[in-house]
Amino acid sequence: MNLEFSEEMNMLQDMLNKFLHNEYSFEQRQTLSRQGIGYSEDNWQQFAEMGLLGVPFDEQYGGFGFGQAGLIVVMEAIGKGLIVEPYLASIVLAGQLVQQAGSEAQKRTLLEPLIGGGLKLAFAYVERQSRYNLADVVCKAVKRGNQFCIRGSKSVVFNAETADKIIVCVRTSGESISQAGISLFIVDKGSKGLSTRDYETVDGLRASEVHFDGVMVDESSLIGELDNAYDAIQTVIDSASAAICAEGVGVITQLRDKTVEYLKTRKQFGQPLSRFQVLQHRCVDMFMHEEQMRSLAYLAAIKVTSDDASESAKSVSSAKVYLADARTIVAEQAAQLHGGIGVTDELDVAHYVKRLTMLNTLFGDRDFHLQRLCSL
Repeated sequence: MNLEFSEEMNMLQDMLNKFLHNEYSFEQRQTLSRQGIGYSEDNWQQFAEMGLLGVPFDEQYGGFGFGQAGLIVVMEAIGKGLIVEPYLASIVLAGQLVQQAGSEAQKRTLLEPLIGGGLKLAFAYVERQSRYNLADVVCKAVKRGNQFCIRGSKSVVFNAETADKIIVCVRTSGESISQAGISLFIVDKGSKGLSTRDYETVDGLRASEVHFDGVMVDESSLIGELDNAYDAIQTVIDSASAAICAEGVGVITQLRDKTVEYLKTRKQFGQPLSRFQVLQHRCVDMFMHEEQMRSLAYLAAIKVTSDDASESAKSVSSAKVYLADARTIVAEQAAQLHGGIGVTDELDVAHYVKRLTMLNTLFGDRDFHLQRLCSL
């Protein structure tokens, strides 16, 4: 299997690396994450001008049609730079959900401004009791004439604070843990009855608790078929899982690079720490986990678009399980080899460790994906 990037992918990778080197230092990232909305609107517009927002979308809607392969490149760079702009929330999750399940009119209406940077989306699907079960939905939408009334709450909704519209999965029929009876609606952020409680996550991003208290939406706000949204949601979550595995590769790469550089400069007993063989072995272990994680992330990106649902699920869950294992080894080695400073907010290493820990829990932790693998 050929895992080499095409010429277009290499050009995209080079452009992103230059952006990170010239315009996205760790200090700039920290400043952005601690003020205002938690990221830069100027950077988001620059992403649009660079074409990053259109990477996974079809060309007929203004995208580049790079699909999951393009997401690998972008997400790995996001991991390297600890980028705080809401690419995962707005593009990978909500945007791809529109492309996956939306009508032609909805795709034209939503994707073009999304790719242009003028529209931001969020996807509200997690509930307090649901954990990682996508079918555990109790937030309800009840039909009233030609409208639907939404009542319920969603948890840990990334980018809800600045989103213009929120895609929400609701139960329109069936039992609370049934895959049948789940529907998707797109709701204006300013709708009457919609409120949010915004907060900062442990890795410096922003999320919200979103409450729907009798929010009314028209039938035209329905995305996809009524009662039949589960498969589309699962497909997009698997795609996002593969994408964050690529982000994990970027984080792991930076942790390994920064640790090796530190060992070369920090001296003990009259020589650099990098001269000690036992520490060299630990760096080699980090490198091995990095390369194995990269291979599994790339394989997941290839397989996630397969028509074979079982094969797709196996590849994604395998990558997520290994991401958890790599986090344990690489993050702990990086923190330990940096000494006490490795866990302080002043050093970027601590923030890479936090992000890697968050990636481990997003869309299912190690135990969840092991159980999923066993059931396939």
